[in-house]
Amino acid sequence: MQINSKGFTAFAVIVMFAAIFTACGGPTATNTTGGSVDPNETAAKVNGKVITMEEVDRAVKQQAQGQENKLSALEVAGARLQVLQSLVEQEVMFQKAEKESPSLVPTDEEVTVEINKQKVESRLSVEDFSKQMDQAGLTEKSFRDSIKKRIAIQKLIDKVTGRIETPNNGEIENFFKGNPEMFVKKRGVRLAAIVIDPTDAGQGDTTRSDVEADQKIKEIIGKVSQPASDFASLAREYSEDGSKLQGGDLGYLSEDELKQNFGAQTAGGFMNPQFAVGQITNPIPLNGKAYIFKLQERIEKEETLTLESPDVRPQINKLLVDNRKQLLAASFQAIAMNEAKIENFLAQKVVSNPNELSGARPAGAPSPANTNSNTAAATNSNTAMNTNINAAANANSRTAANSNARPANAANANR
Repeated sequence: MQINSKGFTAFAVIVMFAAIFTACGGPTATNTTGGSVDPNETAAKVNGKVITMEEVDRAVKQQAQGQENKLSALEVAGARLQVLQSLVEQEVMFQKAEKESPSLVPTDEEVTVEINKQKVESRLSVEDFSKQMDQAGLTEKSFRDSIKKRIAIQKLIDKVTGRIETPNNGEIENFFKGNPEMFVKKRGVRLAAIVIDPTDAGQGDTTRSDVEADQKIKEIIGKVSQPASDFASLAREYSEDGSKLQGGDLGYLSEDELKQNFGAQTAGGFMNPQFAVGQITNPIPLNGKAYIFKLQERIEKEETLTLESPDVRPQINKLLVDNRKQLLAASFQAIAMNEAKIENFLAQKVVSNPNELSGARPAGAPSPANTNSNTAAATNSNTAMNTNINAAANANSRTAANSNARPANAANANR
């Protein structure tokens, strides 16, 4: 049972195969600002360690999804600065891990184990995996370096946040009293899903056409229909959605949320008592994808939870601990950034030559799709070794981080 935790972001670490490629980007762009770019040119230095334009343009090209040549010089400059900031933060944290303790830096064997894990989770053939490596402009060395940094920084964050203590009963009770609306379980359902996407959306997708999707769906249906089948295991193996990491668990959805996400007809089907808990649906086409749902729980009427309701205390405990970890990690990174000697040559070049950046796109180039969201995604996926620390800081600044409890009559600002 999950409480309504809107406004509280879990402390998450992105470990998916796609995130690695997003962070590392694609092949080097050689003409993205109206002139040739020397890939060996220094974009920035972190305590003397060089970050090259090649690294920056890799990420820009990946985030522009092949449309970087359609961007104006002004747009490319903005994307580059965002990506570079993320690379700087990552390098600062990696150097901090190296300095903190040699044990935080993974061995070659650890890196190899993680790479093999990513290959398995990608569900790609050796040939397809190598092809994606080439398309991303990654060599074996650059791929290993990215894995090495990610592991080291995660170890560092785990060490730093390991000092967070378990909240006492008084704090848990105060949080419960201060957030009563979070503990009202509305009429709705808890779902799990196996999602098949016929488009090549990355994230280790193995279906790239309707034909391949149909074949895969038939295979999955054959397995989920077996009496001893484990839906969660099948979701981890077959689903082409981020929820696969949680065994397909989509969490608890109110009836209104069901309608918003999956339509009134689908919502009505799940709320119908004739559809039994534990039952699995046939494939349902939604938003260009195919969903195979399992109904895990249904609440027929609104229920007000108490501190003694199952899972309430553990979930409050988790919320408090996770939010403190987020804020501590963000604060640690801020201090590390302040201590580091950072020289941003790319930013200096923009300041020195602001009028050389044209806002005009190349002649005949249509507007790139989601330019802003792509460059924002570059920042989010790269920031501080994929731990979303900056987002965590923003979230926690709104959640009374010291105690996470509000007065009993306070309105829930995060709802």
